[in-house]
Order: sequence, then C-alpha cells, then structure tokens
Amino acid sequence: MPKTLIEPFRIKSVEPIRMTTRADRERLLQESKLNVFKLRAEDVLIDWLTDSGTGAMSSRQWGAIMEGDESYAGARSFYRLEKVIQDITGMPYFVPTHQGRAAEKVLFAATCKAGDLVPNNCHFDTTRGNLESMGVEAVDCVVAEGLQPATLAPFKGNIDLEKVEAVLQKEGARIPFGMLTVTNNTGGGQPVSMANIRAYAALLKKYGKPFIMDVCRFAENAMFIKMRESGYENTPIRAIVQEMFSYADGATMSAKKDGMVNIGGFIVLRSDAWLDAVKNGLIMMEGFPTYGGMAGRDLEALAVGLEEGMEEDYLRYRLRTAEYLGERLEAAGVGFVKPTGGHAVYIDARTVLPDMPVAHYPAWALCNALYLEGGIRGVEIGSVMFGKRLADGTETYHSMELVRLAFPRRMYTQSHFDYAAEVIAELKDKAASIRGVRITKQPQFLRHFTCECDWV
Repeated sequence: MPKTLIEPFRIKSVEPIRMTTRADRERLLQESKLNVFKLRAEDVLIDWLTDSGTGAMSSRQWGAIMEGDESYAGARSFYRLEKVIQDITGMPYFVPTHQGRAAEKVLFAATCKAGDLVPNNCHFDTTRGNLESMGVEAVDCVVAEGLQPATLAPFKGNIDLEKVEAVLQKEGARIPFGMLTVTNNTGGGQPVSMANIRAYAALLKKYGKPFIMDVCRFAENAMFIKMRESGYENTPIRAIVQEMFSYADGATMSAKKDGMVNIGGFIVLRSDAWLDAVKNGLIMMEGFPTYGGMAGRDLEALAVGLEEGMEEDYLRYRLRTAEYLGERLEAAGVGFVKPTGGHAVYIDARTVLPDMPVAHYPAWALCNALYLEGGIRGVEIGSVMFGKRLADGTETYHSMELVRLAFPRRMYTQSHFDYAAEVIAELKDKAASIRGVRITKQPQFLRHFTCECDWV
C-alpha cells in the first residue's frame, strides 16, 4: 500500500469558506480585542480553535437523528444510548448531560465541598474552573516528561504515581476521589498507558478513594495503547476501551470529542452511592434524567457516534493526520509537543518567540499572529488560560506556552494541513514582527474565553 494515508470517508456535503485579506483580519482582530474567541466563525479560514463539537457527522448519524424520540421522560432514544454506553464502559448507571462541563458541574456538586482537593494528571480548563469555583483545590500530578515539549516518550500523559501517593498520604482527608484525563489535553493530547491506569486505580483503592476518569478522547487513547504498549498490538480497540473503563469507578465525558457529535455529554457510575445526588443535581441544572439537556435526536446520533469513534481505520487516519503536520513543522524548525497527540498539534511558542517575555503572553501572541498571517484560529494553552492575576496585581504563569491546533473530526483535508504548515513556517521567519499583548479586562475564572487585550 502507498505511504499516504487517505481519509477513510467520502464527502457528501460541503460548506464554503469565506476568504479574507490580511487587512480584513487586522481589523477583525482589533474589533475582537485581540481575543480569537471573539471572532465570528465566518471570518476564520481554518478553524482549529477546538475539536469539541465541531466535527462532521456521518450519514448513519444523520439517519439516526430522524429516529429521535423527543418524549420528556423515558424516551426510547435514552434507552438505546444507555445500552451502548453500558456495553462500552461496563458501568450500569448512565446520566446524560448537554456537554462535558455540565457533567463535571453535576458530579462535583454532588461529591465535593469547599476545602477539598482533587488530584489528576492534568486538569483541563473547565475541569479546573468547575473545581476552583467551588473552593476545591485542583492538583496536577503528570509525569515530569509531560511538561517537557521536546522530550520523546510514548505515554507523556501518565500520572506520576509517587507524586500522587504523596498527595494521598498528606491530604487524604480532603480528597473525595482521584481523577485521570485520557488523553491529557493540557499536556499536548498525550496518552496514558494501560499500566499507568491500572496502577493508579490500585493506588486509589489502597487509600479508599474512588477513581473517576475524564474520557473525552478515550478512543484515541485506546489507539495509542494499541500502537505503543506491549501486549496490546493485536487487541481490538473495543476490548482496550473496555479494559480502560474496568479500572474506574466512574467517568465524565464531553461526547463532543470521541462521541463524534456536535452536542452532548454524560456521567457513568459503577455504584449507586452518588446516584441520587447526581440525578437531583441534574434535574436542577440540566433536565430530567432520561434526557439531561439533550434532545432525543442527539441521543440517537451519539449512540452511533460512540461506535464510529472506535473504528480502527478512522483512528489510524486521525492520529496520522496530527503526525503529518508535526513532520511539516519539524522540517520548518518549529517546536511542538512530541510525539504528536491524537486530536491536535501543540506548538511550543517559545521555539518561535524565544525572546518574548512571559508577561507578554507569547502563546497568545502566536495565536493572534496565526490568524493575522493565514486566517487560522487556534487556542492558547499557556499563561492566559492557566495563569492568574492575584489580588496584589501580580501574575502567576503556566509552565508551558503552547498553541493548540485542534482538528475537528472528518472536517478538513490534507491541503488544509499543507496550507497551515506553510503559514506557520512563514511566521517562524517573521517572528521578530510578532507582538505581545497585555490583558486589559478579565473575569475571575476561565479568563481566556472572554478577556480583552491590547498590544504591548
């Protein structure tokens, strides 16, 4: 077979892209207060802001939508999805939500209180925001290489077992459960090994703590295990997924990722110990327990999407797509988190802007430059997203300055990736002209979504 890995699908419908000029983009970015979240989508040529809910659904999913049962309580579509999720996760209790952050909010409200502490490999933005807004401390315990973009290691998303055990020993009374995010979004979409999942589960059991996984990209993580972990080379993806879930006591999911849908999420639990509290919170925040903020048609689309997201040909193509862009960036001398993750490529902004002070937010600056140069929208994962402005006006800064280019599923073709690689290479050559920013307005939590900036 040829080395070129083709898209394992054909395109039946297209959406036009509105082409813009550099002058257009300069004006539009200024109007958006130098925050690409505030841009209109129609003013973006390639939108890699997020892979969450932005992909293309299949013909099977669109067909399933027509079968949606919109009954308020006890809809047929709920029970169809429940059966699929129970088979995949092995957990009997399924609670739908409209997206992942809602699942987090409902679960945390039922299980956490102010003063608690939750360890994780890395909490992503909404997970951390939901915990910290409740007064819960979110502690990251990823392995050391997970914070080193240029270091090559097969499972840089692993949790540091020694570090997390020290937290359990010291702070056990404050810990309602331990978490693990697969794949590790904050650290470059890096996978977690089965051995690490198994060992972490045993460690939490030793200290009497439930194990909750954040499984937005469970299928991508399973594919990495198949490709990189000894003993799983010939194991079907579904079996790998089922083993991953077998070690956990519960999970939250934004189904807008590996669920292959535009909206949806859920909580699954192995025990009913928290179930009443979770369902009561769900009714207050989301809806009745058999729809949980989702329409019946969305429940049907998700039932199909969860199966399609585990197809090996699709997963091989998806991981290869990120790898391909990484190869193009390597040739251009642009640093990124290595090896490439499953859903995105994370540019190390420090390799493009080595002399820009962190106080000028180099990853945010590079995000703006990507839009100005080529109409590409990515997202900063650096000191705007994970830093804080303290009461005395000083700032805390993140350990890495990354720009995530997250790829919607089944959306863009190779020519889009070639175009992006050319734009990024040109930016590397023009790095001296890239301007930093200062934040002029920000909220207390999740400031990157709505903050306003000006040029330094």
